[in-house]
Amino acid sequence: MNDQILTLLEEKNYHQLKILLSQMNEADIASILVDAPEDALPLLYRILPKELASDVFVNMDSDTQEILIKAFSDKELREVLDELYVDDAVDIIEEMPATVVKRILQHTDPEVRKSINEILKYPEDSAGSLMTIEFVDLKKYMTVDDAFTRIRRTGVDKETIYVCYVTDENRKLLGLVTVKDLLLSDKSKKMFEIMETNVIYVSTLEDKEIVADKFQKYDLMAIPVVDNEHRLVGIVTFDDAMDVLQEENTEDIEKMAAITPTDKPYLKMGVFETWKKRFPWLLLLMVSATFTGKIIQNFESALQAQIVLTSFIPMLMDTGGNCGGQASVTIIRGLSLGDIDYRDVFKVIWKEFRVAFLCGITLAIASFLKLMYIDHVDILVALTVCVTMIITIICAKFVGSTLPILAKRIGFDPAVMASPFITTIVDAISLVLYFEVAGLILKI
Repeated sequence: MNDQILTLLEEKNYHQLKILLSQMNEADIASILVDAPEDALPLLYRILPKELASDVFVNMDSDTQEILIKAFSDKELREVLDELYVDDAVDIIEEMPATVVKRILQHTDPEVRKSINEILKYPEDSAGSLMTIEFVDLKKYMTVDDAFTRIRRTGVDKETIYVCYVTDENRKLLGLVTVKDLLLSDKSKKMFEIMETNVIYVSTLEDKEIVADKFQKYDLMAIPVVDNEHRLVGIVTFDDAMDVLQEENTEDIEKMAAITPTDKPYLKMGVFETWKKRFPWLLLLMVSATFTGKIIQNFESALQAQIVLTSFIPMLMDTGGNCGGQASVTIIRGLSLGDIDYRDVFKVIWKEFRVAFLCGITLAIASFLKLMYIDHVDILVALTVCVTMIITIICAKFVGSTLPILAKRIGFDPAVMASPFITTIVDAISLVLYFEVAGLILKI
């Protein structure tokens, strides 16, 4: 499809190009424009029908939006901004350089500019920064007929009209009604008779990750945002909540890989910037890994007495690290979904102990058979390795399952306690256990 569009552009067949683009989804068009040559980008955008163009603009990344804004005339910029919802305009402004922001605000309607500035005052990670002020509000004494009249009159500029919110004369949230409720009710029914009063809502300062979790928990399409006096000031819609979940999941994945989180796509980050995000963690892990070297030095005499023990150190360390990593990832995911809480710590420990025991016995038997019939080692050496493996796996599962829970309890992100840290801790534990068991069984 991209090749066909570029071919039509080179042939200057703008009529056919407009027809082709008009038949496509705005997200697909945005993907095409992001990959288009920079000099062709403004021309391709100007070919789009006006209403479709604004939807495409919202779906682009910030770098492409900045290129277009710089290429727009004042009139074109004003037309684009007039078609945007306030929350989308805020998202764009937050990603732009100061010079671009100044130009955007200069060409924004005064009333919209005021709304944008109000939203920008909220903390970056709050529900207030995520909300839109474009929603349909109704009064409790309105009839169903009155409600439909209001929806027809004001709904064209609202982000969603399926869910409408009932407020009093002071804008305090009383309840909600859906279009389905209105369609299935008698025209003379009043809002207070059909509205749902048990409304799930969030405050303006609520963390946006908690807001996104409520969408999942309660299966919502939109959630109202209220201020300290319970006045309705905005709503958060499903698409914005999904963006938050995607951001949070990406951030957790980066933390679990020992990388400082970033809000830029991989290909948009320079080499130096990528280096800055990675090397501090690598340095920290490298320094912490020196503890394993110190442990080996302290047991150097034991290794000299039984050189064969050295060859099994990597297997024990890797097995322990893998077991700890499995437990930590499972617990971190459970914490993020709300399936596990600090109160469940003893249930988690008991379950992981049983799992670790079964895993340890299974792996120890397989390891014993390998050591005896393939490696042909002494039976006491094989016993040392297998006993160490069982104890190491139990300890690794304990560390991997409890550290994320404790991290969340004291206010840290559990994702930090993922495989790299768990592996480093378990490596040190496995070495100490190995040499202690060797001392007991082999008398070294």
